[in-house]
Amino acid sequence: MTTSLATMIPAIDSLRDDALTQALQRRIDNKTKPLGALGRLERLMLRLGQILGSETPLLRDPQLMVFAGDHGLAARGVSAYPSDVTWQMVENFLAGGAAVSVLARQHALALTVVDAGVAHEFAPREGLVIAKIAPGTADASQGPAMSMDQCATAVAAGKNLLRQRPGNVLLLGEMGIGNTSAAALLLARLTDTPIAQCVGRGTGLSDAQLARKTEILRQVLQRHGEAATPLSALAAFGGFEIAMMVGAVLQAALERRVILVDGFITGSAVLVAATLQPTVLERCIFAHASEEAGHRRMLEALQAEPLLDLGLRLGEGSGAALAWPLLESACAILAEMASFDAAGVSQRAD
Repeated sequence: MTTSLATMIPAIDSLRDDALTQALQRRIDNKTKPLGALGRLERLMLRLGQILGSETPLLRDPQLMVFAGDHGLAARGVSAYPSDVTWQMVENFLAGGAAVSVLARQHALALTVVDAGVAHEFAPREGLVIAKIAPGTADASQGPAMSMDQCATAVAAGKNLLRQRPGNVLLLGEMGIGNTSAAALLLARLTDTPIAQCVGRGTGLSDAQLARKTEILRQVLQRHGEAATPLSALAAFGGFEIAMMVGAVLQAALERRVILVDGFITGSAVLVAATLQPTVLERCIFAHASEEAGHRRMLEALQAEPLLDLGLRLGEGSGAALAWPLLESACAILAEMASFDAAGVSQRAD
């Protein structure tokens, strides 16, 4: 199955277009402002134009997808919360009571919650996609979190779910008790970073709990020393929601959609996808720098410049939803802000 899983990874062309980049930069520079006066927003304008292939990029039908899954490793006490919180929070998302639900309503974002592998049976309803691979991954301290078959199925499901949705923007979100452990393991393995520098407090561990979590993850890394490739590491460490996000990211990149990445766990899916296909990163915009300890190292590994730094550590896609208005503003300025010539404003004497 390793071979068949590898063949599911699409070839993704580079977006490099020097003529478009130069045209975009001229358009930005000729707006009625001093050169560079809009700071990092100008780099955001440039990136959006490059991704969407236009001097006046238009964001259409943004899709906020929250992938949820349980992790067998959570039974080892790597989270401050019980696994039941995963399904309870899914219900909260669907009832409109979670932070990401509020932000999706505020910004008119289409919110879809995906049951990628939650240890609970949900009643079908609007806004929920049941794509359960299994009721949670296996305990990675005892064996692989997923079989290669399960991993392939999850990646394929993520690709298919993205194909079925309109628009040209994907906002990534997730939910899963124990998934900061999976993200830390993927970061450690794929970037050769010491696990102690990748592990954080997740949902709020004490010092003693953090030390225990770190030691457990060190043991898991040692157990799966042969899982050296992106796909084998993904199967070894999990989870179903991360694997589905990998598929969604690959498909979004193939379709030239803007990928707005939330925090640490969504970043781990992008890390896997970008290790497989580096051109994925040309389509990514990173919403924020999380308080989770390993996230800044992940951002450095991805050479990413996050838009916000608000001390967030919630997940859910909340950071992506908060950053969304910046993308809207960037496109509006590119389309509507007057040039010096159009406004009759004099430029610098030099």
